[in-house]
Amino acid sequence: MAYSRGINAWTSLPSPAAALPGPRWVVACDLDQTLIYSRRSFRLPSGADEPDLVTVERIDGEPAAFCTTGAAELIAKLHATATLVPVTTRTRAQYERVDLGVCPQYAITTNGGHLLVDGRPDEDWVAAVRGRIAAHACPLADVRAAAQRLAADGWVRVSRVADDLFVYLVAYERAGIPDLSGLAAGLAADGWTLSVQGRKVYLVPAVLTKEAAVAEVMRRTGHARLAAAGDSLLDAGMLAGADLAVRPAHGELDDHRWTNPNLRVTSASGLHGGQELLEIIAGELSAARHCPGM
Repeated sequence: MAYSRGINAWTSLPSPAAALPGPRWVVACDLDQTLIYSRRSFRLPSGADEPDLVTVERIDGEPAAFCTTGAAELIAKLHATATLVPVTTRTRAQYERVDLGVCPQYAITTNGGHLLVDGRPDEDWVAAVRGRIAAHACPLADVRAAAQRLAADGWVRVSRVADDLFVYLVAYERAGIPDLSGLAAGLAADGWTLSVQGRKVYLVPAVLTKEAAVAEVMRRTGHARLAAAGDSLLDAGMLAGADLAVRPAHGELDDHRWTNPNLRVTSASGLHGGQELLEIIAGELSAARHCPGM
């Protein structure tokens, strides 16, 4: 099954002169709570020893996010044998704090708003994204005003605009986030989506998607097959369009019991689930190399 671009992909950008050489698989992976974990999201079994860790992010010099040493080795392996693409809702600046130990040719930040090529943003992509948002979603200022009204209720610790593309809120505690179903319905009518991930609430234009940017990477590389991993509803489109999709046994998708015919779910959650999903992808890609018809 080849990757399907779907309605959110753009086809108006100029085609590269020739498909880049390389392996036939793209491996697109969400970062937070998929590949990398803060200490509050480790979800280690009660009484379990902490595994050997690699620090993948520092904030003001202090360790902020981690993966297991086994996961770090698998990231390096996938980078060497496939086109590994970090795909994140983080802003460009937040993504640039992350060090996975490899230098991917492509990375996707701001939920598909930025396509980085060798670390540099593709300005044509940014322009295409902004044009589509302007055509299909109500103004960012309106959504920011709605976010400010939510913040006035006292449960919001931080309210921010991400790269002038979407809004996100950080609650003091996950349990303090109120029922937002009414807001979600109103946003949907205005071309926006709402996603709750841990203590964060994302208000994102419906046409701003990770899968559209992944489709562009597939187009540029000429690769025929996609493996994808993620934990949130913002990852669902990317997973649905993949040949192999993996989600950890935690997070927003797990809460919704999200499934798809191409989906594998880890048995472990948290930090260990992050390593397990990489093991699944690496194993399937290895099997495909030995059996090209898979």
